[in-house]
Amino acid sequence: ELASILLQNSMDTELLYDMSPYARIYKDGRVERLLGTETVPPSLDEKTGVQSKDVAISPDSAVSVRLYIPKAATDSLQKLPVLVYFHGGGFIIESAQSPTYHNYLNALVAEANIIAISVDYRRAPEHPLPAAYDDSWTTLKWVASHSTRNGPEDWLNSHANLKKVFMAGDSAGANIINNMGIRLGEEKLNGIEFRGGIMVHPYFWGDEPLPLETTEPKKRSLIRDLWRAASPTTPGCDDPLMNPATDPRLSSFNVNRVLICVAEKDIFRQRGWYYKEVLSESGWSGVVEVMEAPGEDHIFHLSNPSCDNAAKMMKKL
Repeated sequence: ELASILLQNSMDTELLYDMSPYARIYKDGRVERLLGTETVPPSLDEKTGVQSKDVAISPDSAVSVRLYIPKAATDSLQKLPVLVYFHGGGFIIESAQSPTYHNYLNALVAEANIIAISVDYRRAPEHPLPAAYDDSWTTLKWVASHSTRNGPEDWLNSHANLKKVFMAGDSAGANIINNMGIRLGEEKLNGIEFRGGIMVHPYFWGDEPLPLETTEPKKRSLIRDLWRAASPTTPGCDDPLMNPATDPRLSSFNVNRVLICVAEKDIFRQRGWYYKEVLSESGWSGVVEVMEAPGEDHIFHLSNPSCDNAAKMMKKL
């Protein structure tokens, strides 16, 4: 009996994926998130004058958003452009309540004078893909439901210009934008116009390394494991969801201006440049440009928002 208890205990603690320093996933289904677990409440931010609040947007409250608006805008009749933001974290860590994203969106909303909608999609592995994509799509439909000014959220009814909607996201959030752009080509959302997509350090990969991409087995297997943990039924990293070059639907990407931000030292740098190439050659008729930050690594603008390159990127956005 003791032996079977010990065996059970050792199985409970057996790792399925060790993706340190991000997360560990155990065979018994337990998830240990090592990063991105801290949260902050919505607030009126003293420094920027940006106001935020959390809103559940699906009937079962599985999907929520954090809305941001410049405080001055709430007393004005001016209609502001809207940014739908998808956070990063490999679909596994981070949230819309994370201080990293909360502080970043306060700054971006103040700088650009916009309304932002930060999507708190369900995360893997408890909710494997396509949950994050489906929740993001649910959010876009919810935003569109305000086009006749009688949607469920007053800030959007009163202050949003839905003819000027943008999407932005970093890492896995940039991957989500690719998925949303293709869905918009297949399924029209009425009353809303998407003017641009901003993909920051996009989380794309492939089974075979691109020229200049790392061939180091340990680094490549970490990314492969992260992807498998998020999408257990995936055929691999050449899955069209992870490698858009393999997706025959790419030409239907229905956002006609795209900015891709890459960082010189980022492991995903080549994938950002490659996305520009495959999107341009797919038959898609839009305009795409790349902005590269010299000497910087993955999501440097979130970890070091006051550096020169982060300030340049903020101005570009």
